[in-house]
Amino acid sequence: MGVVMKTKSVFFLTGRFINDALSFVVFLLLDFLDFVLCFIFKIIDFIVEAEWKPCYCSSGREAITRSGKILLSEKGESKIVCLTSSKLQLEEISDTLYTRPSTLSEVSKLTVNEIKKLKLEKGFVEKQHPSYKTVRHVGTVRSKFTLNSTIVEMLQGKIRREPSRPVHRWSDCDCSFCASWIYSSKDTLFFRSQGPKDPRAAKEDVLFIHGFISSSAFWTETLFPNFSNSVKSTYRLFAVDLLGFGQSPKPADSLYTLREHLDMIERSVLEPHKVKSFHIVAHSLGCILALALAVKHPGAVKSLTLLAPPYFPVPKGEQAAQYVMKQVAPKRVWPPIAFGASVACYYEHISRTVCLLVSKNHRVWEFLTKLITRNRVRTFLMEGFFCHTHNAAWHTLHNIICGSAGKLEGYLDAVADLKCDVNVIHGSNDELIPVECSHHVKTKIPRARVKVIDKKDHITIVVGNQKAFARELEEIWRNASGDDKKAGC
Repeated sequence: MGVVMKTKSVFFLTGRFINDALSFVVFLLLDFLDFVLCFIFKIIDFIVEAEWKPCYCSSGREAITRSGKILLSEKGESKIVCLTSSKLQLEEISDTLYTRPSTLSEVSKLTVNEIKKLKLEKGFVEKQHPSYKTVRHVGTVRSKFTLNSTIVEMLQGKIRREPSRPVHRWSDCDCSFCASWIYSSKDTLFFRSQGPKDPRAAKEDVLFIHGFISSSAFWTETLFPNFSNSVKSTYRLFAVDLLGFGQSPKPADSLYTLREHLDMIERSVLEPHKVKSFHIVAHSLGCILALALAVKHPGAVKSLTLLAPPYFPVPKGEQAAQYVMKQVAPKRVWPPIAFGASVACYYEHISRTVCLLVSKNHRVWEFLTKLITRNRVRTFLMEGFFCHTHNAAWHTLHNIICGSAGKLEGYLDAVADLKCDVNVIHGSNDELIPVECSHHVKTKIPRARVKVIDKKDHITIVVGNQKAFARELEEIWRNASGDDKKAGC
């Protein structure tokens, strides 16, 4: 028995060493490739659009301020000032947008540190020489937030702000499906709904929020057809395409902050359909928005059903956004899903290249998929994966998953004080968001019911499990709306 354990330990350590070594080499090459692609995109942008949009790898401040926004802090918690026609807004963005560990930069730092050591040693020798003169360097302490007259000038109308860019960039898809929002007069999210045509016949409302790089089809193609006739006749079901995804607007000048996502959900569904109390079903990234909505509307949410919530408790002393980025994107080539998350999170220009090759040409990929599989594979998951822009995916990933890390603790504490039902469901084989995340939610909300579904991963927790999950949701809603419960939280 001991020999078997030692053999397994040796194989494990060997595999880990190979993964670490290969990961170092691969990500070092990716760092260099992203650096090269930065210049390539700048040249093409200038040729096609007569200008290039600053990127975060060169200057986070410039990338933000060129969009008519002002960056107030570049360290710690970053905030931006957004000036609209009617008000001045202060929003938080993630510092991971412009501060991301780079293997190439780490190697460079080691080289620079060695050079500094040599200079210090040389300086020590020179100091012993009689001709040595002491030079005093006076440093300046930079405050956490800086503010200058630029904001005043903006308010006075002295600075010409660049007009917003409602259309896609050349590297984004402009087909009728992806760009339908441009030709619509409504500046609201696209959503699919199911339920009684007469709102007065509806007894319950349910809001479905999809995860990262997905769409409302994640729900409507799986759960909606499997709900009972009773639910279909008495429940209004709303599944939204989040801002920047599916058929919803994808403004090129948006930073896709938490406030923007919440405002669009409220303006598109809750307000026009007079949704006063509702249940929420959310997956992955959508869980963050669900918790934020529950905190913002504490008396309206009847139940929260969170699927694979990305909650990583941040240790004391760690910077929240940076810590979560390392957890979600560990810079490892194995498992593949971790490699994909790392590429999407760390490399601005490589991820834009992927969007160019995949999203812009999604009609070709969909055709090839149907041809190869003889139309046996349903392509609703591909729809969600393909129909987004790089700008939307990049900012949503950083500003919601990473940037909201410091807020989740407070959100969970606030929900713990509410009376709404909380159910957390996770797949045991989820390699993207570990099961421990759901158990961490339980520690913050003791009344939450956590269920781990055996042999299910991040996607198959719903896809392929839709019939059983539909029945489970109906039970959750009935329990949350029982006669012994209040109408809201």
